[in-house]
Amino acid sequence: MISENAKNALRILAQSGYQSYLVGGCVRDSVMGIEVNDTDITTPAAPEKVREIFGGYKVIETGIKHGTVTVMIGGEPIEITTFRTEGVYSDNRHPDSVSFSGILSDDLSRRDFTVNALCLDQDGRITDLFGGIKDIEEKTIRCIGKAEERFAEDSLRILRALRFSSKLGFEIESETEKAMYDCRGLLHNLSAERIYSELKKILCGSFAGKTIRKYYDILVEVLPEIGGMKNFDQHNFHHIYDVLEHTVRVVDAVRPEPYMRFAALFHDCAKPDCFSLDSEGVGHFYSHAPKGAKKAQQALQRLKADNFTSERVVKLVRIHDSPIEADERTIKRKLQKLGEPMLYDLIELQRADNLAQAPQFRSRQKHLDELIGITKTVLEKSQCFSLKQLAVDGNDLKQLGYEGRRIGRALNLLLNAVIDEKAENKKTSLLSFLESRYPPAQN
Repeated sequence: MISENAKNALRILAQSGYQSYLVGGCVRDSVMGIEVNDTDITTPAAPEKVREIFGGYKVIETGIKHGTVTVMIGGEPIEITTFRTEGVYSDNRHPDSVSFSGILSDDLSRRDFTVNALCLDQDGRITDLFGGIKDIEEKTIRCIGKAEERFAEDSLRILRALRFSSKLGFEIESETEKAMYDCRGLLHNLSAERIYSELKKILCGSFAGKTIRKYYDILVEVLPEIGGMKNFDQHNFHHIYDVLEHTVRVVDAVRPEPYMRFAALFHDCAKPDCFSLDSEGVGHFYSHAPKGAKKAQQALQRLKADNFTSERVVKLVRIHDSPIEADERTIKRKLQKLGEPMLYDLIELQRADNLAQAPQFRSRQKHLDELIGITKTVLEKSQCFSLKQLAVDGNDLKQLGYEGRRIGRALNLLLNAVIDEKAENKKTSLLSFLESRYPPAQN
């Protein structure tokens, strides 16, 4: 599982007199037999010496002040960091000082979790000073040393613990878990970018739903917009779960794409704010979709999410409960308004939403299957649902005397006529239809 480029880097360091090790996630994942993505090496060589040793390669001074350089070997980035100890973390994020060390144990003892403190040398031997192998076997996330100290040093480790639990399905050891709750207020010291990066990974893990369910009170610290879901009885015969459990199941039912998982997480976040009971004791949540979209927008702006994710999530939350009739005309209208990718995303979210309702209402899955079938038929037949598919364009209309806004109005009139099957999408038919409905000379 470890790449030849990484092994080559270890050999080069050893030939220069520095016994070095692969460390962290790459060793953990290799032990677990899963794909290794990032490769990190720890070495007694000072960063300037590492730069000299790899003089024949492209070297990027990633964080040379803190002992880290990145070496490009065979097109693969290999991050190499000098053994180090760290001073006090006065801001709960960064060490006030870093000192280089020649002792491996100094370096490993500053790391976050036992499963991330495994080392592998060039001969394939593993160094395990803190019981990381045992914790992998027992599927446990455990802090190295005192958990409160590790989280006080860098509170991002609280979210990292959730990320590993979500990704690997590991349980968090009791003392580590207690410290996470005790220290969760420190999460407010983190930058929005760091929080957002970890949240994406938590939400896209194979065990995301389980993690959200169990550590909801921690997640609310960085996502107050989802507060109020836990134990909120919906008092509605469509729902057998509270808002949180319903949401968790929707998250698990959509594909692990960040914007889909965020849309699932936020889709009912405004329900507690919109709750009302009718005279028969049935719960309703009027306007929860647009209000949820506003909450999602607020959260993603605060987290400095990328524009694509933010826009897609907000729109999906806003329209997640909009009905879609199973006929070609409606599907073409939806394609016109949303586009193909968004329509498929909406149907996927509605499918997940329905699966998380009471079993007797899951017959709606057949309706959603029908929507997918009709959409595929419309697309396969290249049926017209957008202006670019029309057999005429603005230049054709200019030649007939249309000007300015009248061109756009005329094109939209024609598109609607084609979708409603009042005109055939052929140039002669469209121009004939237009002449009778909206001639260029009309005021």
